[in-house]
Amino acid sequence: MNARRRRISGIAVTAATALGLGTLSACSSDSSAAGNTDKFDVVASFYPMEYLAEQIGGDHVNVTTLTEPGQEPHDLELSAKQTAQMGEADAVLYLKSLQPAVDEAIAQSDVKTKIDAATLTKLEDHGNVEHDHGGEEHADEHAEEEHSEGGEHALDPHVWLDPVKYAEIAQGVAESFEKADPDHADDYRKNAEALAKKLGGLDTAFKNGLAKTDTKVFFTNHAAFGYLAERYGLTQEAINGLDPESEPSPARIKELQQEAKADGVTTVFYETLVSDKTAKTLAKDAGLKTDVLDPLEGITDKSKGEDYVGVMEANLKALETALGAK
Repeated sequence: MNARRRRISGIAVTAATALGLGTLSACSSDSSAAGNTDKFDVVASFYPMEYLAEQIGGDHVNVTTLTEPGQEPHDLELSAKQTAQMGEADAVLYLKSLQPAVDEAIAQSDVKTKIDAATLTKLEDHGNVEHDHGGEEHADEHAEEEHSEGGEHALDPHVWLDPVKYAEIAQGVAESFEKADPDHADDYRKNAEALAKKLGGLDTAFKNGLAKTDTKVFFTNHAAFGYLAERYGLTQEAINGLDPESEPSPARIKELQQEAKADGVTTVFYETLVSDKTAKTLAKDAGLKTDVLDPLEGITDKSKGEDYVGVMEANLKALETALGAK
């Protein structure tokens, strides 16, 4: 995330906090808002957290999300109402480092149960992995950029795109729900087991579907797929870094064109929530196809599936086609 974005988000959340945290005891007029139901009220930061809360919580939870469908989560700024709702909730579920405005608001909130998904699995730095083929100088340059974007450790936050790591997070969320709402602990446990089976099935489908392919390299507009690539023995080459809207240098574009020829790359992937202009320019110049690989940061009418599992299955089909799966 660039400095300009961080600055805007910080100002927005400070204003929201000033307006909102002073009114945490006030009731919202929205009857489904967090804190106003007789259920276990959970505020989720964005779609992958919302999906976990709904799947594990089932009938016992009321889930609200801070990131609306179609909104790019990296850019989220919170309203005073959202900040107030967060304080009224029984729990907040988020992924620290993805959305600075959310991190800051949660740090200042007195919500009793704060669940940081980043602590429930191991996050990694994919700064150099994505640029293995780019030469040492290029790898160092991009690693440096991503360190400045993602904080001092530059850990990749897109962990939900690995079904195995996502399942680890789900298990930790279930345990937190059980502890915070013990009356329904058995149901949370059963729901988590059912979700684990779904995610296990997805993992098996990816393993089998991508076991034999013509190439293992895929190009993306945004470096969101490092965990998925690592899990299934692929190499992600991102046009941009972890920031989906940064512009690549002409040297990076030329390098990707050369690599496409060397590694048999057929497709440049872009995503639904961010402009496809750069991906389409590279594809045209290098004679490649374009397709969607969805980082699942939100579900919209354009999504190729109704939920996490559906969109991940569509992602698998897109990868199988692009990589020449046997």
